[in-house]
Amino acid sequence: MREILPGVARPFIKWVGGKRQLLSELEPRVPSRFNGYHEPFVGGGALFFHLLPQNAVLSDTNERLVRTYRGIRDAVEDVVDLLSSYPHDRDFFLQMRTVDIDAKSDVEVAAWFIYLNRTGFNGLYRVNRNNVYNVPFGDYENPTICDADNLRACARALKHADIRHASFESVLDRARPGDFVYFDPPYVPLSASSSFTSYTSGGFGMAEQEKLRDVARELKARGVRVLLSNSSAPDVYRLYEDGFELAEVGATRAINCKGNGRGRIQELIIR
Repeated sequence: MREILPGVARPFIKWVGGKRQLLSELEPRVPSRFNGYHEPFVGGGALFFHLLPQNAVLSDTNERLVRTYRGIRDAVEDVVDLLSSYPHDRDFFLQMRTVDIDAKSDVEVAAWFIYLNRTGFNGLYRVNRNNVYNVPFGDYENPTICDADNLRACARALKHADIRHASFESVLDRARPGDFVYFDPPYVPLSASSSFTSYTSGGFGMAEQEKLRDVARELKARGVRVLLSNSSAPDVYRLYEDGFELAEVGATRAINCKGNGRGRIQELIIR
């Protein structure tokens, strides 16, 4: 069994629905001891960086995000060197948006991803159906483009992590009794106008939410400890009304594609 260790690294990207502010609510619901750690929607990785589990599989369907994690894990100094050379400039930002980044190395993907995340509007990562990043330039005076010390801390934390481009369902193939899985999917929207699932070109709708519920139920039946986060939308209560414990917690959302989508809201922690 692996005991939880206190974290020192911080998420290196801003992420819609990031969990840093909810760590005090999540940690008491994490098993104090577990074997493997699995996070199939890794996003900003706040819980991973806080817990620093020794045997972790981090995965996501956003291949650029996965390659960013790999670039930091495998060659953080090269990422730091590239990021340090990038100016905070609108023209450079617009030029970076047009780069055929998928043909580049993991190091170049990581620097590209972090740069656009730090200088784009409101920290969003959003793509259209053609997987083209389409966030406008952000209104920042002096954003921190390269936090070298934190990137190095993240690289140390990721040193032994297995980082995969995979769907959330694939956790069924690797999670074993005694493991712990944390799901932080794109949320069920609180209203029709608040939906935002464009982290990948495919989106994440109610069919995927129902499949996620079924995967969580199957894992629990196998003796795998499960924790999920989602919105407090009525559909989420309906999805998890049988066989799950639900706790409502307050969260402040500072990253949203609409200004009126930011502020204090209620979220659910499910296990």
